[in-house]
This record gives sequence, structure tokens and C-alpha cells, in this order.
Amino acid sequence: MSYKVLLVDDERIIVEGISNVVDWAALDTELVATARNGIDAYEKIVELQPDIVISDIKMPGMDGLSLVSKAHQQYPSIKFILLSGYGEFEYARTAMHYDVKNYLLKPCNEDKITAALNDTVNELNEKKVQETFISELQEKYQNAQPYTKAHLLTEFLTSKSYLDNDLSFYEQLFDFEINNQQVRIVLFMMEGYFSYEHLFAIKNIGAEILDSVLVTTNIGEYALFLIEDDHDSEKLHQKIIQIRETIHQYFKRDTTVAISEGNYFRNARNLYREAMECLEHRFYLGEGSIITRKDILPANTAVPHDFMIDEQQLVLKIKSGHIQDVCNGITSIFEKMTDLRLGIDLTKSYCIQLYMAIVQTVDTDRMQDYLMGTSALLEMETVQQMKDYIEATARKMTHEYYNRFKSKQSSLISRVIEILVENLGNPDLSLKMVANDMLYMNPDYLGKLFKQETGQRFSTCLTKLRIEKAVEYISTMDDVKVGTLAKIIGFGDNPQYFSQVFKKYTGYTPSEYRKGT
Repeated sequence: MSYKVLLVDDERIIVEGISNVVDWAALDTELVATARNGIDAYEKIVELQPDIVISDIKMPGMDGLSLVSKAHQQYPSIKFILLSGYGEFEYARTAMHYDVKNYLLKPCNEDKITAALNDTVNELNEKKVQETFISELQEKYQNAQPYTKAHLLTEFLTSKSYLDNDLSFYEQLFDFEINNQQVRIVLFMMEGYFSYEHLFAIKNIGAEILDSVLVTTNIGEYALFLIEDDHDSEKLHQKIIQIRETIHQYFKRDTTVAISEGNYFRNARNLYREAMECLEHRFYLGEGSIITRKDILPANTAVPHDFMIDEQQLVLKIKSGHIQDVCNGITSIFEKMTDLRLGIDLTKSYCIQLYMAIVQTVDTDRMQDYLMGTSALLEMETVQQMKDYIEATARKMTHEYYNRFKSKQSSLISRVIEILVENLGNPDLSLKMVANDMLYMNPDYLGKLFKQETGQRFSTCLTKLRIEKAVEYISTMDDVKVGTLAKIIGFGDNPQYFSQVFKKYTGYTPSEYRKGT
């Protein structure tokens, strides 16, 4: 079924041109109506409920943006392609609030219109696929009955003890030989906010992709799969990647997965504990990881004697205003902690220690706000989250110190320029003179600072100021001589050199410039 298109423009020639030039059927569309103004267009929208509206912006009665706004309230699924003339780009910004993605500048040719329509049709097709997928999941969810197997598996994995008779019961329930069939447990944890419906979707997606799923269930915030172990770890890994990609495609969420080793069902409790231990290492391996026993290392309970965090060195870098040095220092600290795989609580305590050293660089009256961040740190679930939080805080502090330093520099350079303006007539005026005799600074340091702040060398700035002053004198003093002018602005008794420099900057000699003005 093709998508219905409504074409709106107050210029007849444009309506007829677009109507005739576009191959509607080839784009899986049908031009169902045209309109010459916004009022007529809205009536046709109500009547025909098109999928796509191609509309001019400036029209009598109701303009294109008003049409978009009004239609969006009642028919939010309609996709708009807007046409506009030059100087109307502000309208595009407004149109973006209504999810208008295609904005064409008139006059527009067949290729541009076709491309915009094709883009819109693809968007509608993708939306239709997603809606169909979500609808099917919802239907399955509504029709689903309580899963006895899932409930009993949860009970078996989480209870403290079981009898031999229980194993016989599970053997019949799951229809496999407990003493001969090896199994694995796979745990899925969706990152960010999620609901029961998301876990339900994970179970459905996993059941379709994984081979030999015996039971699926939810335990807390995890979706659990009990699967037969076919001893092909690489194949299982690829299927789990496929599941994660499907989940991300439809829900835009990352998923962390833990996979146990294979063993007999009677040892399923140990497999469950193993998978849970793998999930704990998400703290180091990060969100969205696929974790097996091979990926985890025993936590170091003792800190190596050569491990230390030099908070004071980091504080010095913050106060120096060097953001890159600060970030490199924090990265180095966290790389060491991650490599050591200290216990999670121990790592968090080091992070708090580092954070406290950083926030102590802030003013006392603001420190209380930052101290509240310690609670946020303790709640974080991965070492990467803690690093990002600490680094963001350190960046902010460093930027504040940099701005203070920058402000002091800017004030100094402003004073240098004032000195130049006040002393332009002094032929001995130089960087060395200003630095040594007036500001009591190192000339080399002042020169570098001046270039860094202004983008030009001290001597270049001085010459430019002198030539600008010479131009001012020539424009206001008709009878001033070149030799006199050279002395006034600091070129001394060298009018010929002054003329050369003047021509280099203005393109004219002083005499030629006077005649021109």
C-alpha cells in the first residue's frame, strides 16, 4: 500500500510542476490531492489524512508553519516536507520543533524533491517495521500465561537447599536427563531505565535466536536463560551479539551479558553464582560487555606497596590551568586501578579520596555543593562512570583556574598596548624597554605572552599602531610634512624608512595617500 501525499502551494505553476515531474508510483506514493492555501490544506488533511504533506511556508490564510503546528496536534504521525525561498531559514528552526527533517529551498528540481520524498518514505517504512515489531511483542505479552517452568527454575536457583527428589521433578519438568545433559546460564542486564516489558522483550528475542533454550525467567532485574551446552562458545558468543544488536535496534539500550561455563544441571546453582560474579565485574569491564569466567580476575584484597595516588600532583595541575595534563593524570590513575582489579569497595574508596582532594581546590563557600557528589560517586555502578564524574569535576575546576590566569594575562597585555599608544613618538620604544623599564618583567616571557594573547608580535603591533596614527594625522593635518610626521610617530630622523613602511601597510606613500584623501 502506497503512502498518500498532499501537495500545498499558492503558486499554480509550482503545484502543477511538482505534480507532473515526480514519479509518485516509483516512490511508493500517491498524490491524493493539492491545495492552494493552508486553510484548504488543513481541510484536506482532516478529510484524507495523508501520510506526507509537501507544503510551501508562505501562503495566504494560514502559512506553512501554522499548518504544521495545527496538523501536528491532531495528526502527529504526518511527515512534512517544507518549501521556502531565500531568507526564510528562521522558519526551518521553528519547523524542527515539529520533527520536520526535510526543508527544500525554492526553486527545487526533481532530484531534490525525489530525494526528500524517498527519505521520508524510508522513515515511514522504518517506523512501520518498529510499530509492527512492538505490536507483536505486546500481543505476545498480553496473551502470555504464567510460566511454571520459569517460576520453578527461579526457586531452584535461589533456594538454599534441595532434595534428590527435586532433581527428578526438574528432570521431568524440563524434559532432559539431569545426569547427562550439560547446561549454561546466560544473564542479560539492560542498561539505563527499563521496565518489565523490556525484560519480556529480551526473553522473546533471545528465545528466537538462541539454540536449545530450556527455560527463560526473570530474576530481579535480569533476564535469565537456561540453555543446553553444545560446547561451541564462539557460536554462542555470536548469537548473544546478535541479541544485543536487536535489543539496541528497537530499544536504543545497551545490554550487559554474563555467561557461565557449562556443567550438569545439578550444579546450576553454582553456574548461577558464577554468572552473577561475572556481572559484578561489569564495574571494571563497563556497560554493554559480554563477560565470561575467562574475563574476570580475582579481586586484589591487598594494595601493592608501590601503588599510590598522588593527589597533590593532580591538584597542582588543576591550579596551573592545564586541562589536558589533568585529564591525562586522571586517566593514568584509573588505568592503574583497573589493571590491579582491586576490590570494588576499595576502588570506590580511592575514588572518594581522589575526588575529595580535587574539590578542596574550590572556594570554601562552594565546597558543600561539591561534597554532595560523594554520595553520587558511591551510587555509580562502573569505574568508567566514576572516572567520567571525577574528570568532569576536575575539568570544571581547572577551567576556573585557567580563566583566572587568563584574566590576569589579558589585563597585562591591555596595559602593554596602553603604554604603546602613550609612547608612540618615542623612537626608542621597544619590547625590552617596556618589559625592563616599565613592567619589570622578562622581555622574552612578555613577548611570548603578547603573541599568545594578540596573535601578533610586539614589533608588528607597534608598527601597525604607528601607521594608524600616521593615517590619522594625514587625514586631519593638511600641511604636515613627511619628516615631521616620521618624528611624531616614532620613526625619528628617517622619513625614507617611514615612507617605505607606510606604503607596505597602506599601498601608498604618505604623499600619495594625502592626494587620495
